[in-house]
Amino acid sequence: MDKTDMRILRHLMMDGRQSARQLALRLDMSTVTMSARIKKLEKEGIISGYAAMINHEKLGYCLTAIIEVVAKNDKMLQIEDRIAKFENVCGVYDVTGTTDTMIVAKFKTRDDLSKFVKTLGAIPNVKNTITHVVLNTIKEDFRMT
Repeated sequence: MDKTDMRILRHLMMDGRQSARQLALRLDMSTVTMSARIKKLEKEGIISGYAAMINHEKLGYCLTAIIEVVAKNDKMLQIEDRIAKFENVCGVYDVTGTTDTMIVAKFKTRDDLSKFVKTLGAIPNVKNTITHVVLNTIKEDFRMT
């Protein structure tokens, strides 16, 4: 990784739809060199995919919850793997502190959130959950610029 790779990543994070040709023009490089650098970043796993940024609220997902999970019997990894498979889960984080896992998930209704929390509580070896409902989203953008 050099400064040019970082510049490429910054541009791709802001607009992943731009072609290698467009990016090469913006960064004053040849298209062949740009394509080779992008392929190298993909091969090394630095770029793991391309995705559209969507407005979840416009799709009806008006509730965001941050849920703490405390596991018992050192079964945290199995629990996290299971939670990660739920469709509405955006993030699962293995954390330090009194909580073992933090989940970020989106829901259309309070009833959907309630069912999800009850499903979590029914997973074997889940000791406790604490649910935080987001009131206002100030920033939600995982791109580093």
